[in-house]
Amino acid sequence: MFTNTDYDKLQQLMAESPENRVLLEKLLASHEESVASISHEIRNPLTLVYSTVQLLESRHPEIASDRYWISLREDVEYMQQLLADLPSLNHSRTLSLSEFSFRSFMEQIVLSFAASCTDSPVEFTSRLAPDLPVIQGDRIKLREVFLNLLRNARESIKGTGAIRLDASCTSTEIIVTIEDTGCGIPEEHLPHIFEPFVTYKKGGTGLGLAIADRTVRAHGGEIAVTSAVDTGTRFRILLPV
Repeated sequence: MFTNTDYDKLQQLMAESPENRVLLEKLLASHEESVASISHEIRNPLTLVYSTVQLLESRHPEIASDRYWISLREDVEYMQQLLADLPSLNHSRTLSLSEFSFRSFMEQIVLSFAASCTDSPVEFTSRLAPDLPVIQGDRIKLREVFLNLLRNARESIKGTGAIRLDASCTSTEIIVTIEDTGCGIPEEHLPHIFEPFVTYKKGGTGLGLAIADRTVRAHGGEIAVTSAVDTGTRFRILLPV
């Protein structure tokens, strides 16, 4: 699996000459096709395995409380989620660009997430600057980036807490920050949280933040995080105007 550093080096090589670009784009396309093919071949038999697990549990309900059975089911569900997330990681750098109002775009995200917090003890607040510009980007992929960060923030809070989203802009970039009062991330984990398959969350695949990072980079932006245990986490996303 290519790391972010590997992709940055490939981008530099592409910029050096048209010949490099053509050759390396073929290499990346072949790499993505291989990942997609392997994922597809594994997903089909795994679906049959999970169906069998569900059938056995329906016929023998008493097995559902066995700790080995619970572990087996969780492992199969983890693999299913991993295979579902892999295509998103695989294509996170491939953008379908269109022009859209970033303020209207963020208003939809804020309303959608606020609705999901209605019956929870988590307080969600937001502030969107009135002068957020029209940008060119991939609406679907950017929407998933922000909703994924907001979902992570909510999952980090046990009991009552707060999440805040702010979006502002300068003449050259849009700045979006997402802060929470959740459990925080240990300092030693911070350098690795954007790496694929690195997760410290039970049931996580370790792909959500890797996808977010690659998507933001593909837009020419950057994403950074600061955090401390028991005080919360702050993500800062910069997107060029």
